[in-house]
Parts: sequence; C-alpha cells; structure tokens
Amino acid sequence: MALKWKTAIVVGASSGIGADIARQLASQGCRVALVSRREAELKQLAAEIDQSCGSGTALVYVHDVTCYEAAPALFQQICRDLGGLDVIFYTAGVMPRIRPDEYDFEKDRLTVEVNLLGAIAWLNEAAMRFAAGNGGTIVGISSPSADRGRRGFPVYGATKAALDNYLESLRNRLAPHGVRVVTIKPGPVDTPMTKGMDKLPMRISSQSAAQQIVRAAAAGKQLAYVPWKWRPIMFVIRNIPSFLFKKMKI
Repeated sequence: MALKWKTAIVVGASSGIGADIARQLASQGCRVALVSRREAELKQLAAEIDQSCGSGTALVYVHDVTCYEAAPALFQQICRDLGGLDVIFYTAGVMPRIRPDEYDFEKDRLTVEVNLLGAIAWLNEAAMRFAAGNGGTIVGISSPSADRGRRGFPVYGATKAALDNYLESLRNRLAPHGVRVVTIKPGPVDTPMTKGMDKLPMRISSQSAAQQIVRAAAAGKQLAYVPWKWRPIMFVIRNIPSFLFKKMKI
C-alpha cells in the first residue's frame, strides 16, 4: 500500500519497533523525525536511513519523554523542520522486570511516566495541530496486556489500558475534524524490552511488527492486533470468568 503520508514523527525511535517503523516510513517516501533520549542510536539510525533513502530523510531529536514540559516546543520545532506533519507514532515504552512478590513504586512510576504520561504530552500536541488542520493520523502502541488484569506486570498492563481509553477518547473527539486515531496492540515482539524473556507465545520480529503496524495505520484501522491472531485469543481471555481467571498463571 502506497503511503499518503509525507512527514512523520516517531517517538521512541532509537530501537525495536520504533526504529523499524521509522525505517518502514522512510522506505516508502516519508521524511521522518526520530525522537528518543539515546543520541548515539538515533544518529546511527538516521545515517542508515539517509544512506538508503537520501540525505535529509531522517532528522534527529534527543528527548526524554518524561521531560513533559519540553514536548510542546519540541513538537512545534519538529513540525517546522519537517515542513508539516501527517502522522505521529508514539512507540516509547518500558516494562521493568519485577519478581512475583515485588511491588516497586519507583519502577511503577517510571512505567506510568513513559508509557502513559509521555504519550499524553506528545499526542495532545498532535491532536491540537491535527484538529486545527482537519486531518492527520495519530498512532499509539498499546498491548494485549491492556485487555485483562494479569498477574505478571500489573502497572504495565494498567498503563496500556489507560492508553487505550485515552486513544479512544481522542478518536471520538477528533473524528469531526477528519483526524484518524489508531490503537495498535502488538503481542510479544523480539525487542530489547523482551530480551531474556523465554516462552513468549507467537513472538515476531520487530521488522514484521513494524510492517503490520504501518500497514494497519495507513489503512485507517481504528484498532489492530499484531499479528491479527491475538484478536480472537484476547476475546476468549477477556471473557473468562474472574473466579477462573485469577487461578490461571497468565
């Protein structure tokens, strides 16, 4: 599918899904702003993209998404540098490891700050711009973990559930302005986040995930599981009675 987008922001672009989404967008003719706190990785990715797609295709912006107060000015700067904005992908996310008996507020706070508050800081800016321009696409990376309160990573799942609700609210608010808001729910993906985690079902490469994510967003889907097989699986999981679900080690 040929992309209609010409300018894009990828927040969380230094590795994993974000980096591969940036590669996908650039390979299909998008000029891409790469946003992340890891400067060396961003510069390496930008050099790779520029070499394959042409000089100036990728622009680098070093930013920690927990520095919320910096987001509005940086967002405006990026839009000026790109000469506009058609789509934004918020892919930044963390999932600190926790033991089954561990309740660590510092890890929980970081998860909330990156996965949820950072998304709100950036996507609010995009929502205002796109509403004023009567067009644009917002893409948020959620997770099947949002669909049910599972025992393994309570706060990670909670942030993704909150992100789902936030994105749906944006979708309803921005629909009269012709703005698309897309919620993507990837299952396990081979990224630095999942490194060392064994026995993850149906794990796919970040390249495959990025291809499916960009394709779903370009098609204007409101919600997409990646890969699609997670949709019926999560339908079943959502409908397991609570008295049974709490006994299951999932």
